[in-house]
Amino acid sequence: MGTEGWRDRRRERRVRKGNGEPLPPLRWWQVATRSLLRIDLTDPGTTITATYTVDVDHLGDRADGAVRARLYRDGRLLSLASLPARFPVPGGNIEVAVGTFGLRRCHFVAATGAVHQLTPLAGSAEGRRARLAAERPGLSRAIGATSTLVVLAGVGLAVPQLLEGITAIPPVQQAVGAFELAIEIPLAVNIAAGVATVVGSIERALRLRSNWLDDLAN
Repeated sequence: MGTEGWRDRRRERRVRKGNGEPLPPLRWWQVATRSLLRIDLTDPGTTITATYTVDVDHLGDRADGAVRARLYRDGRLLSLASLPARFPVPGGNIEVAVGTFGLRRCHFVAATGAVHQLTPLAGSAEGRRARLAAERPGLSRAIGATSTLVVLAGVGLAVPQLLEGITAIPPVQQAVGAFELAIEIPLAVNIAAGVATVVGSIERALRLRSNWLDDLAN
């Protein structure tokens, strides 16, 4: 079995059957910590359409603190899984993954290979960001471009310092030599850049645009 097939089987084994409990309403204090996205799917060969909703509490479950994705069908818990997860649904799979700052992926992957991002619920942070994009597209693009530039600047600031720290380790220094920054970066600059990069990465996560660069920058 290939590596990808093995990963798929592991994801499928992590999926557990739900008990049919109703989807809890989104409370105002959960806006920053809970992601809710949905998609309407029709069973192949029929006209039966159902609404599938993915619910991720980034603070983790109360019982063990683990962050899981829950899949609801027409408002009833169908299945749940640890992350990253792949939920079998009519016509394909719903794939869910999280990063350091929020959702990294929540897409329906059809059996044909077509990929569609799920739609954020209006009251969620992702939904509010999507509404801004719909109502103020110019401002949205400017914010998105700024957050990406901030993250790239964070990478540019973090990588040289990371290299300096790694090459200061005696065995590494003996093997490849020492790397030293041309100037010492003040602590205040590092703190300010770190805060800005976190904000930029959160904004990117609200658009499901975060990736390994965000982790590296922070």
